Amino acid sequence: MFASMPTPVNDPTQGFCRDCLGLQRAVKQRCEVCGSPRLARHAELYDLSLAHIDCDAFYAAVEKRDRPELRDRPVIIGGGKRGVVSTACYIARIRGVRSAMPMFKALEACPDAVVIKPDMEKYVAVGRQVRAMMQALTPLVEPISIDEAFLDLAGTQKLHGRPPALVLADFARRVEREVGITVSVGLSYCKFLAKVASDMAKPRGFSVIGDAEALSFLADKPVSLIWGVGKAFEATLAEGGIRTIGQLQTMERNELLRRYGTMGDRLHRLSRGQDERQVHPEHDAKSVSAETTFDKDLATFDDLVPILRALSEQVSARLKKSGIAGRTVVLKLKSADFRIKTRNRQLADATRLADRIFATGLELLRRETDGTRYRLLGIGVSDLSDDGRADPPDLVDVQSRKRALAEGAVDQLRAKFGGKAVETGYTFGRGSRGRLPRPDEE
Repeated sequence: MFASMPTPVNDPTQGFCRDCLGLQRAVKQRCEVCGSPRLARHAELYDLSLAHIDCDAFYAAVEKRDRPELRDRPVIIGGGKRGVVSTACYIARIRGVRSAMPMFKALEACPDAVVIKPDMEKYVAVGRQVRAMMQALTPLVEPISIDEAFLDLAGTQKLHGRPPALVLADFARRVEREVGITVSVGLSYCKFLAKVASDMAKPRGFSVIGDAEALSFLADKPVSLIWGVGKAFEATLAEGGIRTIGQLQTMERNELLRRYGTMGDRLHRLSRGQDERQVHPEHDAKSVSAETTFDKDLATFDDLVPILRALSEQVSARLKKSGIAGRTVVLKLKSADFRIKTRNRQLADATRLADRIFATGLELLRRETDGTRYRLLGIGVSDLSDDGRADPPDLVDVQSRKRALAEGAVDQLRAKFGGKAVETGYTFGRGSRGRLPRPDEE
């Protein structure tokens, strides 16, 4: 009954307190109710409904939640000295640690950091908990990754009895209280600026970018702020004398199209804060993969094969669990000098079998074992579809049916007795090379 009675809203320039949600009667430095300095104010505060929510240093935050003694310590989540940084807490970031940084460089920058191997199963569980809380606010939740999502709360004010800004502030409080991690919220009128806003005041941020200020807000920002402008394209724009978004705002669309093709249209629109993309609640996966970074560089075919087999089984297990299959097998290799190779092969039919994924990956791997030393190996499948028509009987390879049945029997035994109950000859007795590695990236 009370949800249908909207809460009176004050002047948006006076705003509300993010800690107690108390509405403010004047513009002051601290909340009139609880004294907190964390106040939300903006001329369009109660008119905006599109948000981007991002968990703060997610993996590290979960580990600090579970190990309170690490609260004031720099924490890095990654794959040991040979791996890369998956994420780092804000204490480590102050010291210069960044995501995707080689671990040895991260430890040079922050030698007293506590390094923890990723526990993806735990992180996925926490991510799902937060996502369920998002979906209680609105059905329009579009996950971007395990720890971030877009939300569209348009039309939900009657349901919640308060405007989206207050709903989101309350959500952030509840996540902190019930889940034990923090989130940052970006509120705007479009996806592009909502995402920009969520990055503005991390951690525990709550930032608003309104329609009226979009042009002036963007004008002095670097072109790299625009989605799709990476280092290479940023350099290309710099060659043309374009370094700020304000410079793009002065250029005609046709001129940008002439110079940069279809990317020119994106530059024209986003530089002006024009983004018509909607929030789509279902976001289909484009690929399923697993990869691992080695403790030491490997070069020989014999050393790489058992790892490829273990990763293929990991990918197969995910496909079967999700009821999907993939038609293109993709092999990924990273050499000792950090150069990345990807090789792919399209199959006649989609597959979810470890046997087919591994056999295809094996052919691709054989061509790349030319003495090059590798620090990372990955395997995956793309061109995903429902598994209803996956792996039909092969009239040429008559043994494929038997191998598929054998794999099904192995899956049942592992489900009952654990993943190590049955091993193939590729991985059996191979020590660390034969164990299913945790992927550095999902």
